[in-house]
Amino acid sequence: MSMIKHGSMIGKGLAALAAGTISVSLALPAVAAPTKFDFWFGLSGDLARVVDTLCKNFNASQSDYEVVCTSQGNYDATLQNTIAAFRAGKQPTVVQVYDVGTATMMLSGAYKPADKLMEENGYKVDYADYFPGIARYYATSKGEMLSFPFNSSTALMYWNKDAFAKIGKTEAPKTWEDVGADLKALKDAGYECPMAINISGNESWQLMEQFSAIHNQPIATENNGYDGLDARLEVNKTKFVQYVGDLKKWYDEGLIKIKSKDLGQDMVQAFASGTCEVILSSVGDHGTVTKTKKEGLNWDVAELPTYAGTERKNSLVGGASLWVLSGKSDAEYKGAAAFLNFIQDPKTALFWSTNTGYIPVTKSGFDYMKANGFYDKAPYKGREVAIASLTASEPTEITRGIRLGNFTQIRAEFGTQMQAIFANKVSVQDGIDTLVKNGDAILDRFQQTYPNKMLP
Repeated sequence: MSMIKHGSMIGKGLAALAAGTISVSLALPAVAAPTKFDFWFGLSGDLARVVDTLCKNFNASQSDYEVVCTSQGNYDATLQNTIAAFRAGKQPTVVQVYDVGTATMMLSGAYKPADKLMEENGYKVDYADYFPGIARYYATSKGEMLSFPFNSSTALMYWNKDAFAKIGKTEAPKTWEDVGADLKALKDAGYECPMAINISGNESWQLMEQFSAIHNQPIATENNGYDGLDARLEVNKTKFVQYVGDLKKWYDEGLIKIKSKDLGQDMVQAFASGTCEVILSSVGDHGTVTKTKKEGLNWDVAELPTYAGTERKNSLVGGASLWVLSGKSDAEYKGAAAFLNFIQDPKTALFWSTNTGYIPVTKSGFDYMKANGFYDKAPYKGREVAIASLTASEPTEITRGIRLGNFTQIRAEFGTQMQAIFANKVSVQDGIDTLVKNGDAILDRFQQTYPNKMLP
């Protein structure tokens, strides 16, 4: 009986459909289109492809939001394009800003604080889970997270184990005094390029900034700018002068060679090919060495050396953080919060580090990767040294980071003066004095751009 009634109902339904009396749109529930929001980033090449995959993974993980990810080519272009887009009212919702752009972003007021964004959208973030050496670089002086760390790295020493074995060494040198002795021994053993460096503005990061941090030496007054826009450089009064003097001495003695793309081979290529035995570079280059090294190259990484008697402090984080910009809709902010929550998931950290060489930014991400055997064997073994370097100490008021305006220009000035020093145009002290003088003029112009403003 019920089957007959059921059959008659179906029959009536089909008849109604045939007569056009039932709307299909009423029969099927409407599916809302996902909320779209833009993410601009500054990575290119292989790294850009990894970001694209990360974005696709987020979009596939849920159906409420769709992030549209666009590379701007490099960090400088990303920041400049974002400023221009903001003025035109066409800014992205999320943007990747490199470490030295942090002061500019903080003073712009053109952002929605990341910590408040997450709270407003119901996400509980354990800020203590972020490695302090990473979090402090992007936080306010009070510890508030205005942006979230994304791609993070630090500098390491890359060393050729077979070359060092020939001079009777089984470990990388831990002090700069040992470095000098080892480089001489390598030269005496027949190695033409014991160590490679470059001295362009890009190398300010490992030669001046990282060196100063692990020795707890200031780059500038006002605790490296965290305490005021009136900060001025003081690297001409610190151990950095001795360091540059030693590098120049070793260069003059043929223990160090300058390697750059302009000269036909950059530092990483020189190391991976076995041409040079030691370099100082980012942990982000660990994957590049793995992929491009000559067959049989026996190598490893170690923390940067310090001068004897130094109490080692944490090294600085490099890379960029993610900022959420103001002037967007509540729906876009919900999408941005979901995206940031996805990125901080330990499983995403494993994907990110596996495919890039960048390190996890949270303790839970690091623990998850260790539990999955990430650091147990090649090609990833060794990258945990970067975490050890970043966590060598609780950050001091100096080692938490650098908060100086127009710092890209200061880095360029670093390159100009280092090249003058190594070309014997000026003495070490005079070159660094000029770096400070010209750098202070850059800082003065930045301060005048933001009169009566205070960093948060």
